[in-house]
Amino acid sequence: EYVRLGLEIGQYDQSFVDAYYGPDSLKPSGTPDTAFPKQRFLERVSQLRSKLNTLAADQAMTERARLNYLLDALKAYERRIKIYSGEYASFDEESMDLFGVKAPVYKEEFFQQKIGELDKLLPGKGSVYNRFQQLANRFIIPAEKIDTVFKASIAECRRRTLNYFKLPAEEDFSLELVNNKPWSGYNWYKGNYQSLIQINTDLKIFIDRAIDVGSHESYPGHHVYNMLLEQNLYRNKGQVEASIYPLFSPQSFIAEGSGNYGIELAFPGDDRITFAKEVLLPLAGLDTTGVTDYFRALEIRGALNYARNEAARGLLNGMMNDNQALQWLMQYELMNEETDKKSIDFMKINRSYVINYNYGLDVIRKYMESAAGKGATEEKRWETFQRLLEEQVSTRSLVGL
Repeated sequence: EYVRLGLEIGQYDQSFVDAYYGPDSLKPSGTPDTAFPKQRFLERVSQLRSKLNTLAADQAMTERARLNYLLDALKAYERRIKIYSGEYASFDEESMDLFGVKAPVYKEEFFQQKIGELDKLLPGKGSVYNRFQQLANRFIIPAEKIDTVFKASIAECRRRTLNYFKLPAEEDFSLELVNNKPWSGYNWYKGNYQSLIQINTDLKIFIDRAIDVGSHESYPGHHVYNMLLEQNLYRNKGQVEASIYPLFSPQSFIAEGSGNYGIELAFPGDDRITFAKEVLLPLAGLDTTGVTDYFRALEIRGALNYARNEAARGLLNGMMNDNQALQWLMQYELMNEETDKKSIDFMKINRSYVINYNYGLDVIRKYMESAAGKGATEEKRWETFQRLLEEQVSTRSLVGL
């Protein structure tokens, strides 16, 4: 019933179902009603929740984690149904219902401090924004080299992942360059251990994105995450609810956070700098001068990513208009104007989803340090990471670490 309901909602809300690889018999048949049946869907969510709560009252229930996962997912179903029908709540309330977490608020002083750190690091004179853009612009991948560079990056990410994970023999992906999308990269998981990875070429693509998207969307990111869930939960354990991935649900907090953590897991220490300098930049036909300073600046800018949350919070809560959000992002996130405009488009469409990338990363990193232990060996870190990816994990339990 949970899967059927999700698939039926997805007939209206095209963003609702990110992936489905379950039985065809659960897919809706026929043409959906013209009008979105909000009330009927909310009633079905309530009925399912009631059945699960009855199960929860049974002290002999052994699959508590599975049950709680479904209850959290149904709360997200309910909130997304309301959002799709134009019934909005505050940024924090929506993120709590959809993803099971509320991201911390960062005051402007935090971002000013980080900008100050960059000011000391970046060469040249002028504003931090201009100096960062001048440095970054040295490392824009030429359009005709994007496919080559990304394939090389993904191949290296896969090689590093296979050093620690045994993946299904038949697993594979295809890479596609696209445009007119609100995101920079996307993994469309097709089931049977196959993915379509799309790279948006609307915007300038910098050399670090080849590594980040290569890891995040593929190995050990989304492609591997979806494969492990399909293999462990759906195929091995027969949990049919695992065959549907509702995009606006706690699963995305795990997916995006682990996707970003996977970058530093696959490329620990200075490995990103070394790989960019020795492999990717030569492939792109770019000079390596200044690349170390660039990646050092990116480390500081990583904390500035929380500026996206505050822009989205301002937009959704009616405290910022588009122009104010754009100025805020350009000042504190240090992306170029075209990227920040695309970011605002993303926020309007996906609302509080932005917290999954930055807060998700911080929570997953904290989990890894707790579960694997600080100073753990690479083998232990990868083993801990695999356990996280292949089970139904409560975001509330992660945040409570």
